[in-house]
Amino acid sequence: MIVILGAILGAVSGALIAKRRKGRVADILQYAFVYALIFALAGLFITLIVHRSSV
Repeated sequence: MIVILGAILGAVSGALIAKRRKGRVADILQYAFVYALIFALAGLFITLIVHRSSV
């Protein structure tokens, strides 16, 4: 759940950043994809830490 939420939040924030920098459609898509990957990876690590510490 945290991973999916991170991916969605990352995609939205990446698209907004690219749009604010006046990027074209390809730029907006690239920023959204990369930020989604980064946020999803961060969410994955957070999920792993939470699950490991709850045992």
